[in-house]
Amino acid sequence: MAKEQAKKSASKKKPKKQKDDTGRHIRTFWKIFGIGIGLIILVFLFASWGFFGSLPDETSLENPEKNLATEIISADGKTLGKFYKENRTPVKYEELPDHLINALIATEDARYYDHSGIDAKGTLRAAVFLGSRGGASTISQQLAKLFFTEQVSDNKLERGLQKIKEWVISTRLERRYTKEEILTMYFNEYDFLNQAVGIESAASIYFDKSPTELTTAESAMLVGMFKNSSLYNPLRNPVGVKNRRNVVLSQMEKYDFITESVKDSLQALPLEIKYTPQGHDEGIATYFREYARAFMSDWIKENPKTDGSQYNIYSDGLKVYTTIDSKMQEYAEEAVDMHMRNLQKEFDSQNEKNKTAPFRDITEEETEQIFKSAMRRSDRWREMEKQGKDKEEIIASFKKKAQMRIFSWTAENNAIDTIMTPMDSIRYYKRFLRASLMSMTPQTGEVKAWVGGVNYKHFKYDMVKTGHRQIGSTFKPFVYATAIDQMHMSPCDTLPNTQYTIEEGKYGLLKPWTPRNAGGDYGGMVTLKEALARSINTVTARLIDRVGPKPVIELISKMGVDTKNMPAAPSIALGTPDVSLYEMVGAYSVFANEGVYVKPTLIQRIEDKNGTVLYQNVPETKDVISDETAYVTVSLMQGVVQSGSGSRLRGTWRGGHMYKNVITGYPYDFKNPIAGKTGTTQNNSDGWFMGIVPNLVTGVWVGGEDRATHFRSTAYGQGATMALPIWAIYMKKCLADEELNVSDENFKRPSGVTIETDCAKWREDNQDVDDVPDEFDF
Repeated sequence: MAKEQAKKSASKKKPKKQKDDTGRHIRTFWKIFGIGIGLIILVFLFASWGFFGSLPDETSLENPEKNLATEIISADGKTLGKFYKENRTPVKYEELPDHLINALIATEDARYYDHSGIDAKGTLRAAVFLGSRGGASTISQQLAKLFFTEQVSDNKLERGLQKIKEWVISTRLERRYTKEEILTMYFNEYDFLNQAVGIESAASIYFDKSPTELTTAESAMLVGMFKNSSLYNPLRNPVGVKNRRNVVLSQMEKYDFITESVKDSLQALPLEIKYTPQGHDEGIATYFREYARAFMSDWIKENPKTDGSQYNIYSDGLKVYTTIDSKMQEYAEEAVDMHMRNLQKEFDSQNEKNKTAPFRDITEEETEQIFKSAMRRSDRWREMEKQGKDKEEIIASFKKKAQMRIFSWTAENNAIDTIMTPMDSIRYYKRFLRASLMSMTPQTGEVKAWVGGVNYKHFKYDMVKTGHRQIGSTFKPFVYATAIDQMHMSPCDTLPNTQYTIEEGKYGLLKPWTPRNAGGDYGGMVTLKEALARSINTVTARLIDRVGPKPVIELISKMGVDTKNMPAAPSIALGTPDVSLYEMVGAYSVFANEGVYVKPTLIQRIEDKNGTVLYQNVPETKDVISDETAYVTVSLMQGVVQSGSGSRLRGTWRGGHMYKNVITGYPYDFKNPIAGKTGTTQNNSDGWFMGIVPNLVTGVWVGGEDRATHFRSTAYGQGATMALPIWAIYMKKCLADEELNVSDENFKRPSGVTIETDCAKWREDNQDVDDVPDEFDF
C-alpha cells in the first residue's frame, strides 16, 4: 500500500515539473526575444551614433549631393543637349505620370504609403525565407543606398552593416521628406545607363520623350530596369527587358492599377525603343552646343557665386535658354545633309581622273605642304608633343596603320570602320566639301539655326563663327548701299558696262587695277539692279571708286564685321576679304531691319537649378543706315532673285541641264518676295548665298577645307550651285511649317521714300533725261 501511495504521489508531482519546465522555456524565450530586440535596438543605436562608420549629417540629408547636368534649351522648350559628368536633369513630382509611379510602387514597394522607411512585414518575410520570396528593401532604403552607399561591399558582414546604416538613413529621409518627394528623388537619382541618369534622361534617350509623354508600357519597361539596369538593358538584352517589363505589368494588375485585359494587351506589345543618345557628339545643334559651352566657360569666370566660387557647368544643374528653334535647326541640318550628299557625289566623280585630287591648280610641292601642315595641326601631333615625343617619332607614328572609324556619306550612321594610317586619314578627309548655315531674325537678333559643318563628330571645326573665308560677290551689296546712302542713287540708274581702271597711286595702289567681268561680257548700259543681279564687276568698280573704300569699310564695321585687318583697297568691292558667316548674317540683317544693326543673340538667359535668373540678355542695337537706304538695297537684291544668279529659286532657270540633279530640290518655285545675293570666289573655292525674307536672314557657305579643294568649273563651283540649294531646301521647310510664322509677305516700305525702285515708272518719269547723269558719269 505504501508503495502504491508513493507511486501515486510521484505521479501527481510529475505534471507539476512539466508545468514548471514549460514556464521556464517560455520565460527563456521571452528573455532571448527581449535580448534580441534589445540587441537590434542597440545595433541601430550604435549605427545612428556612427559606431559602424559615419552617417550623413543633417545638411547632407536636406541637400543630398548630386551631379546635375547643365541643360541647353531651345526657344520652343526642347532640350538641345547637356553638359554633364552625370546626365541628370531633375523633374518635379507633377511631371511624373500616374502609371509610372504606380508601376514603381507595385513592383518595388507595395506598402510604400503604409511604412516609415522600413517594411516590417517584408523584412520578416525576407528573414524567414532567406530572401527567396523577395527582398525587403523599401523605396526609401533604395534611395538611401543610391545617395549614401558609394560602393556596395561584397563582404557579407560589411554589407550587413551597410544595410543597417541604409535602414537608419531611410527612416531619417522619411522624417524629412514627404512620400512624393522621396519618389521624385528616386526617379531623378537612378542610373539607367547609356548616359541616362534619372527618369528625364531615360525617357529622352530610350524613347525620345519627356516623362509626361511616357505610355504605361514604356513606364513599365523603365521601372523594370530598377532591378538591374545593367542586366535589363534594352540595347543589350531586349528579350530579357521585355520579360521584365511584363513582370511589372503583372504586378500592376495584381495591385489593381490596371485591369487584366489591359495587362494582356500591353504585354503583347513590342518594346519599340527609339534610342536617342545624348553624347556631346550626338543629337541636333552639335556645333551650336559647342559654342554654348565656350560661352558658358567664359561666363562663369566673370560671374562667380555669392560665396566667390565658380559655377560648374557639368554638375551645377544650370539651365541655358537659347534662341535656337529646334524645328528650324532640324530643317537646317536636313537641308545641309540632303544637298551635301549630292554635291559630294558630283565632286568625287569629277576627281576620278584628277591626279592631284582633291586639289586643283597647285604644284606637288604645295600639295605636300598642305598635308604636312595638317599633320602638325592634328590632335595626334599635339598629344604626342605633350608626352615629350621627338619630331621623328611623331612623324613615324603617322605612317603606322591603325583601326579607326571614319566618316562616309554612304554608310549607315555616316561612319565606317577601317584600317589606315593617320596620314591616309588626313588625305581622306581633305576630299570632303564642308558647309555652314546660320539663320537669324533681323528685328531681334535671335539666331534660329546654326549648322557649323556637315558632321560634328568627324569635322569639329565650326565654319559659322570660327571659320573665315573670302566672301566674293556677297560683299557687293555693301558697296551699293554706300553709294545709295552717299549719293541717293536709284536701282534704276544706269551705268556703262565697260572695263574700268583705277589708276596707280590712288587708294595706295602699286599698279593700275582693272577688274574683269566673269565670262568677259561687256558693252551697253545697265541699271544698278541689273548690274547687281548679274554681278557685274565693272559697275561695282565704278561705284567703289566714287564712294571710296574707307566709307564701305566703315559701313560694314558698324554692321558687326571685324575690319581691323581689312585693307582700304578697291579690290574689297569684289569680295576679297575673309569674313565669317556669323558676321555676314548679322550685316545683311541691317538691310532687313530698316537700317538697324542688332547683334546676333544665342543665349537668352541662364538660370540656376532653383530657377533663379543669373543672366538675361540685353540686345545690342545700332543705327547704321537710313531705313530708305536699307529698303532700296533690299529692292536691288530682289533683282538677283528675279532675274539674276538667284533666279533658279523662282523656277525660271533654264540653263545647265547637265547638272540639274546636283541642284538638290530644284525646281523650288518660290512665289514670295525674296532678296538675296550669291557669291563665288576665285577658282570656285567658296560658294555663298545670302537670302532674306522680311523676318528671317539666312546665310550659307560651302567649300573645301583648303582653297585648293574646288570644282574645275564655275558651273559647279558657283554659289548658286554649291550654297543656294541648301538655303532653298531649308526655306521651303520653314515656310511650309505655319507654326514658325516665317513671313511670305512683301518687305515693309518706309514712309517718305524718295528713291524710286520701280524702274518701269522711273523710265516714264525720266524719258527726257540722259541715261547717265553727269554726276554719275565716271
